[in-house]
Amino acid sequence: MSQPILVVAECKGSSIRRVTFEAIAVAQKLLQQRAGAVHCFLAGPGEGAELQQAARELLTYGASEVHLASSSEQTESNALASLKPLQSLVQQLQPQFVIAGHTAYGRELAPRLAASLASGYIADATAVELLDDGFAFTRPLYAGKAFETRSFTGAAPHIVTIRPNNHETAAPLEAVAAANESAINTLPASASPLRSIVREVVSRVSSGIDLTEADIIVAGGRGVRGSEGFQLLQQLADQLGGAVGASRAACDAGYCDYSLQIGQTGKVVTPQLYIACGISGAIQHLAGMSQSRTIIAINKDPEAPIFSIADYGIVGDLFEIVPLLTDELKKLGRQA
Repeated sequence: MSQPILVVAECKGSSIRRVTFEAIAVAQKLLQQRAGAVHCFLAGPGEGAELQQAARELLTYGASEVHLASSSEQTESNALASLKPLQSLVQQLQPQFVIAGHTAYGRELAPRLAASLASGYIADATAVELLDDGFAFTRPLYAGKAFETRSFTGAAPHIVTIRPNNHETAAPLEAVAAANESAINTLPASASPLRSIVREVVSRVSSGIDLTEADIIVAGGRGVRGSEGFQLLQQLADQLGGAVGASRAACDAGYCDYSLQIGQTGKVVTPQLYIACGISGAIQHLAGMSQSRTIIAINKDPEAPIFSIADYGIVGDLFEIVPLLTDELKKLGRQA
């Protein structure tokens, strides 16, 4: 009897987060050795058209069925409200794996689900390897200084969270031009024992690319010297089509909002390109960005620790270098 794989989908506003498409791709990889189907669990408020549209989009990306949990309590800021309907769905489907993003939502929901089911749990997987007798998941340890490979033993379901921006995304299926409405199921309402209720969400950053999903990040540290310096970084990020981040030192100094913080106590990012401007490279910050594909460091101090992990280093004043880079990119854009 084949067992499906259940993906916990996640939306930000009305858009499906990219990590969900990465999770679907991981599920498809896990199904290469056996028959099975990908199911998606999606929670959201009410019975709005946006939730139905998101469900149809999931079907076009390879989900065989989408199971909706809709109520006023279901929000991206309240993962606990999703626990009861997700438990019921897992007991109904009996999946081999439950895969979620290693996001604020997934980090709160997945371990609770694993504990309630007495299931194995592997968190923050950055790679998946197919073995002759199963699967192995790689995850970082000690702020990225070491890696371990783990496999599951015991009965399913196995719970996994994957680090965003570390896996390929599923491709839309051309054959699915119009999603089959019969493949969208609404789960029965079930009251969750909430310990807190989200009354309001105030977003400090109303637009722009999510840091955890950005392919290019321009980050500033204490060396940026103020909010004006972050405006220079924003101009460079705009030219590159990227996002702006910050070290904790810059956030503590009041140069920018804490929503931009990258590091051990902030967001963990793995972009294709990370440009560190005026960041010394404290170990707490390196824990959040050291796995970036290519790192460029700009710092006046040639002995700054950030240069030890940088692929390219520029010793100089960021207030001279960043505007030059921005101007050159503008010229290239005009030529193109």
